[in-house]
Amino acid sequence: MAEMEGQPEVEPRNQDKMAREREHAEDEWKSWQRGQVRNTLHLVSAAAQWILLLACLIYLGIDSLQPSTSRSDEVPWTHIRYTGKSIKGVAMNLTAEVGSIQIRNGSIMITCDGLYLVSLKGVNLFPDLEEEDSLKLTLWKTDKTTSRALCKQTVQDSGNAVDLTTVLYLFEQDNITLWISANATIEDLSFSLVLLSPFTHCRG
Repeated sequence: MAEMEGQPEVEPRNQDKMAREREHAEDEWKSWQRGQVRNTLHLVSAAAQWILLLACLIYLGIDSLQPSTSRSDEVPWTHIRYTGKSIKGVAMNLTAEVGSIQIRNGSIMITCDGLYLVSLKGVNLFPDLEEEDSLKLTLWKTDKTTSRALCKQTVQDSGNAVDLTTVLYLFEQDNITLWISANATIEDLSFSLVLLSPFTHCRG
């Protein structure tokens, strides 16, 4: 009779144990599934990174194989020093000291459209005739169809010096020359011209 009374207590304990084991198995299954999802995400992320890296390498390789343009990357500029005689009505015979802009027959040959910084400095500019009380230096531009003055600088007899800095927009195939209003003796005249703006159109 006592054995029969103890059996109902054993059966619920077995059921509880089975329930706990089932819950534990389900937890392990869910944990394994979460691990699989994480592994899959890591693989997808790694694959995406490798694809992106490969795309970058392909892009760089193609870019490096592109033919180089004929346009030089060197910024057009010139620096000129002039010492000697000037003649009224005749362009000064400029020659470049350093720089990449070509000078032909005293004319600066512009090969790129853009804004240029122009600097004209000098001392000891003496008119040959005493009646001349001042000298006028004129920067002149000539293109295919027209010719005009770009800027002027007056040199007073009391100072005998010139100091001009300005910015001008010049075009491809412009020829730039420097003129003086009278016969004069010039010592150490410095003339610089450099392209400031990015290349817009350049003659190759």
